[in-house]
Amino acid sequence: MTSPDPNSIAIVDVTDGSTFALLPPCADPGFDHRSCDYWEDADRGSKAIRLAWISGPSSPAPEPKPTVGGADNPFLADLEERAANPFAPPGRGPGAANPFLTDDDAADANPFAPRRATRPSVGESALPKLRLLGRGLGVVGSYAKVLLRDDVPAAYCQFGPLTAYPRAQRTRDLYPTLPDAPLPAVITCIASTAAGRGAGLARILVDAVCADLEQRGFAAVETYPEVGARPDATSAATPAFWTAVGFAVAAADERFPVMRRELT
Repeated sequence: MTSPDPNSIAIVDVTDGSTFALLPPCADPGFDHRSCDYWEDADRGSKAIRLAWISGPSSPAPEPKPTVGGADNPFLADLEERAANPFAPPGRGPGAANPFLTDDDAADANPFAPRRATRPSVGESALPKLRLLGRGLGVVGSYAKVLLRDDVPAAYCQFGPLTAYPRAQRTRDLYPTLPDAPLPAVITCIASTAAGRGAGLARILVDAVCADLEQRGFAAVETYPEVGARPDATSAATPAFWTAVGFAVAAADERFPVMRRELT
């Protein structure tokens, strides 16, 4: 294995649509990082490719107004076109703002009250997987990184606090001997593209993720590989890979061992 040129490597946090677009494809075409919620949904999560998660649902065409004999039904006229209620006080007619739903940040808010800081967010219109990855932006930071080699995405890693990944918590619950405090961060997914394998890129990315998690205050990180799985069918690599990057077996199991790396 030859070491890659450090000058050719860049590691990018997934924080918005443009960085989300850098996620490389899975080596197995039946799976897809961009539509996977396997770790986030312990009951119905899937690694399968879901095109609607990638492109977003198409907007339905607006339904035409019903007509009678070619003329608009006068009983279905828009409220805006009806005469205003002369008995309604000013500013209380159709379309007027509800005074009880006023935004706290409106211009007429209390000038003496401290303004709440705007937290980073991917926005409600973001693709489903990006919204999952963006849940921690306002608290601990990104939940994913992409490694670029010569500006080409070559490896991907998903990680974060244990509370963000119920399936990881469920797996961990099988081993009561694991330490409860402090709770670890977890790496749920590490993957290299077919072209990026054999160059040590995944190891570089894992080291960067661990360094990031340590800066965020985590004392340890765990991962849950599957023994015997095909390399293209698993999102959590193999126990041998994790041993090579500084992890140790924290709970032995014939199928799902727990690998752990102390960070401090």
